[in-house]
Amino acid sequence: MADFFSRMDDAKYNQFIDDIISKKPLTDDMIREMLSITDRDSLKKMSDAAVFVKNQYFGNSIYLYSFVYFSTYCKNQCSFCYYNSKNKIDRYRVTPEELRRMCEELKDEGVHMIDLTMGEDPHFHDAPEKLLEFVRTAKEITGLPVMVSPGVVDNDFIKALAAEGADFFALYQETYQKELYGKLRIGQSFEERIQARSSAKVAGICIEDGILTGFSKMKLSSGEPINPSVSDDIESAIVSIRGMQEADPDQVRVMTFEPQPGTPLAETAQASDLMELKVISILRFVFPDRLIPASLDVAGIPGMVDRLNAGANVVTSIISADSKLEGVVNFDRDVSLNERKRDAKSVIEKLHEMGLERGSQESFESYLNRNKTI
Repeated sequence: MADFFSRMDDAKYNQFIDDIISKKPLTDDMIREMLSITDRDSLKKMSDAAVFVKNQYFGNSIYLYSFVYFSTYCKNQCSFCYYNSKNKIDRYRVTPEELRRMCEELKDEGVHMIDLTMGEDPHFHDAPEKLLEFVRTAKEITGLPVMVSPGVVDNDFIKALAAEGADFFALYQETYQKELYGKLRIGQSFEERIQARSSAKVAGICIEDGILTGFSKMKLSSGEPINPSVSDDIESAIVSIRGMQEADPDQVRVMTFEPQPGTPLAETAQASDLMELKVISILRFVFPDRLIPASLDVAGIPGMVDRLNAGANVVTSIISADSKLEGVVNFDRDVSLNERKRDAKSVIEKLHEMGLERGSQESFESYLNRNKTI
């Protein structure tokens, strides 16, 4: 049986693209068919369509985010995360002085935004003024927009972040299947996570949501699937894409689950990134005018290329060439600093090879402010 794209002639294919550009919604069955594609030619047609749609809204411009993982302490016990509180690992917490030095280095590297990320560290959660100081420092020294990824914080904390000038609030749901969520984000409220993003949006901060793929491979150390009833990656992706739509996020991302040492899911077989690439293309169809990241933290610059070719238009997890900070996934945890190649210069060089360009700061900040009223 012919798949979604192979049964289209040129006229129907072009009409499909026109429909997406005009924001005609996809049905669940359409998404299901596209996520089931395995034929190479059809995959190429899907990714080409996604890039075409992206170009209609953003042209060849790609935006770059630095990554400052300033605290690897966390109170949570997420089963998939290397930094969960039960994992016996070395941790660090950046001091205000260290952050100032980092920002001095970052301000001329060519990134569009500073991404301040942490675990849910009580040091900052219990004393919001410490995180507010970090936001203020990053903005004052770099003159750039700031994204903050603090985990779930209350409405007063979010209002304070908005007052301090935070531009983006990132908080990933990981999955919108509640049963699976409970197995991943152990002991954490599904609804409070959604509410925190909603509060940030109401406060005038742009919001980012994100999901995982690779659930069908997830197994506990006992060898049992983490959740057999929701192990189908296709159906999980559909539920999660629809969940993200409800909040109308400004940036949407997907990442393949990467088994992390010392976690309950460490023995899981690594899933292919094919599903992630397909979801990126579908996110471009569902959110044609939104920012979609390609993370360097998963597969470095080669992985970035694949994700940009699937329809992404942002490069995240850029780390200075001499930075010793960690990433969330850290595929290159054991690689020496001079081999990491996750710096802005290396990224921009690769973009030029691909016929892409670093977008202007003006166009990026115009996007951030597009929904704000004077």
